[in-house]
Amino acid sequence: MNFTLSRPRLPRGRPRLRPRNRFTLKILALLAFLGPGIVAANAGNDAGGIATYASVGARYGNDLLWMMVLITISLIVVQEMAARMGAVTGKGLAELIREQYGPRWSLISTFAVLFANLGIVISEFVGIGAALSLAHVPVQISVPIAAVMIWLLVVRGSYKLAERIFVAMTIPFFAYPIAAILAHPHWASVGKAVVAPSIHLNGAYLVLFIATVGTTITPFMQLYLQSAVVERGLGPEDIPAERAEVTVASLFANAVACFIIIATGATLFLHGDHTVNSAADAAKALAPLAGRYAEALFAVGLLGASLLAAAIIPVTAAYVIAETFGLEKGIARRPREAPVFVATLTVLVLVGAVVAMIPGVPVIKLLIFVQVINGALLPVTLFFVWRLSRNAELMGEYKNGRVFDLVAAATVLVTGALSVVLVGLTLAGKA
Repeated sequence: MNFTLSRPRLPRGRPRLRPRNRFTLKILALLAFLGPGIVAANAGNDAGGIATYASVGARYGNDLLWMMVLITISLIVVQEMAARMGAVTGKGLAELIREQYGPRWSLISTFAVLFANLGIVISEFVGIGAALSLAHVPVQISVPIAAVMIWLLVVRGSYKLAERIFVAMTIPFFAYPIAAILAHPHWASVGKAVVAPSIHLNGAYLVLFIATVGTTITPFMQLYLQSAVVERGLGPEDIPAERAEVTVASLFANAVACFIIIATGATLFLHGDHTVNSAADAAKALAPLAGRYAEALFAVGLLGASLLAAAIIPVTAAYVIAETFGLEKGIARRPREAPVFVATLTVLVLVGAVVAMIPGVPVIKLLIFVQVINGALLPVTLFFVWRLSRNAELMGEYKNGRVFDLVAAATVLVTGALSVVLVGLTLAGKA
């Protein structure tokens, strides 16, 4: 007697997923979709960026919100070019500059990035200490713990783990929309300010206008994004998805910036408190005006922003130096595998943490110095991003289209010109 085992019949068509499973799959798909774009865009909302946006709101209320629309378009254009280049060429920006324009230009940009990023890292660890000091955690405890955690993540972890944690570090940015709502702004005035430009003819307005552009589109964002796209292993077939991610990320990051402006505009500006020296000052000032929860949320956002940037900026500098000299690179590489890469990010994290713990460190002067370097570096970085992304020999069918190229050229020209003006004003002592 023969016995045969038959497979159980499955229902025709796709099996229906339970609601919980569907929700889980959607979350997993979202996390898989997010990556270099969201990390790069939100790393720009660092401690210095938050202080700048808070200053805009405190001094001019909602009057500069219209500018954020234009800056968002520029950010999308610039980030898209960097991501597309990484996917097509499989090389970071510093490596392409060295190959296409020679080592001299690459070395100049490399050392400028190194000095600027060191200054920014110090300010980020100051931001970490300031945020946790609002919860009465001493700087001598918070900063060393943060430094060790960041170093272990980027050296001893894996790229996928690091990227997922970087993405998770963007979650605290949702604190700013909530803080803005708690500040009870006049939403009709907010909407009007977005579509109706309000221009003040004075030097302070011009400086804040340019500083906002500079803090929203910074050189390290493009450098990190392109290198991260390469390390993630994205290719030409991934360009549509990465373009969508870059667009969503830029919209989200600049929406956060707008909510910071709205929150401080609805509180500090309306009550005549126009002076903000740091993001922590803005958080403290919100408490008596919008309630202690607004202060706490602002502090949470500051902590998340500072942690993200404190991790990304040393990695960016390490990418740039390794690419400039043609050396091994990569997150989670061991010291024996990529000694220069690991040494660079280790030095930046160590120096940044140590300097941030020095009592009375002149953070404002440091940020001004960094502002000058970034202002001088941004036009050079954007010029190379534009020139390389329109190079038919390098990019082939993925080079800039005619209309996109005109928009990109205008973005590079205007942004570069504003950065040069900001450098001049800063050196003249008027910024």
